Formats: sequence, C-alpha cells, structure tokens
Amino acid sequence: MALVDELERAGELAAVHSQPGDVVSGIIASEPIVGRRVYVCSFDDADGRRSWLAIRADGAPVTSRAELREAVSIAALCEVAEDAAGGGDLDALIATLVEIRENEAPPGIEDAEDAARALREVLGDPPQLASPVRLDMIGTATRRLERELDSSASSPFAAALQSSQGAVSELEREIEAGYRTELT
Repeated sequence: MALVDELERAGELAAVHSQPGDVVSGIIASEPIVGRRVYVCSFDDADGRRSWLAIRADGAPVTSRAELREAVSIAALCEVAEDAAGGGDLDALIATLVEIRENEAPPGIEDAEDAARALREVLGDPPQLASPVRLDMIGTATRRLERELDSSASSPFAAALQSSQGAVSELEREIEAGYRTELT
C-alpha cells in the first residue's frame, strides 16, 4: 500500500477517536522500529485547540509513553534532517552548482553536483515515512555532499541535528500534554 493511501486510512481510523467539531488536521507516519508503524495525528477542535493521538496500523491508540516518544522523536528528527539537508534549499544549491560548472568548471564540481542530486533523490517528495533508516540515509547523503563541497569543514547538518534536541523534547512534551488518552 502506498504511503498516501496509508495516511488516508490512518485519518479514517483516527477520526473514530474524534469528538464533535474535531477535524484530523495532520498525520505523520513514523516507523521507529522496523515493521511497527505509528501514525501521529493532530486534531483541531472548533475553537482551534489542538490535541494529539498516535495510532497503530490497526487503529489502536498508542498508550505507552515510551512508544509515543519513539514515534514523535524519529518523526521530529527526520523533519529536522530534511530541512537541514543541503543547507535547507537543495534545489537552489543544485542550480548554483550547475551554474558554477557551466561558467567556471572547477575540478570536482561534477562530484558535488552528483552528490546534491543523490541527496535530492533520498529526500524524495512528501509524504515520507519517518524512520531511523530514513534518518541514516539522509545523513549519509548529506555528509557526502558536505565533503564534496568542503572536505575539511565540520558538518552543519550534524550541528543542526544536535541543536534540535531541545525542540524535539519540547514537541514530545507538547504532544503528551495534549494527548487524548492516558499514557502509561
């Protein structure tokens, strides 16, 4: 089943847990452990208040705090990785590399362009499944690009992931505070 279809199905399953006036406003597909999908769903009520519920593929709500945190954490880290990959605007970087290759043709520019295109392929188009495997693939492709651009520089991508830890923890707290069922 395509991820788009899974998200649609997850939205239908999540809607079963809605209250009058609620709308499922967002769904993030996460697979913190291979074979264990969790869909983190946001609900907005008629007054614009947001609440959360994570459901498994069978529609059962996640009630384990640890399982919820795993799903939210990998989803948030993948989001940060996607945003930080290639400096945040990969299409503009690719266009710049093409222009430099065409106008100046410095040695190694083709390798940098190839690395940027490989990263674009890894990122793909939304929606994407957030998972440790995806995070590793983005990290590997991004580091390859960073090395092609400047082999001696530290990794801005790694720095972005490290600095995101506070935001990831804050998101976990926000979701737990507005969670629709008791967590154990």
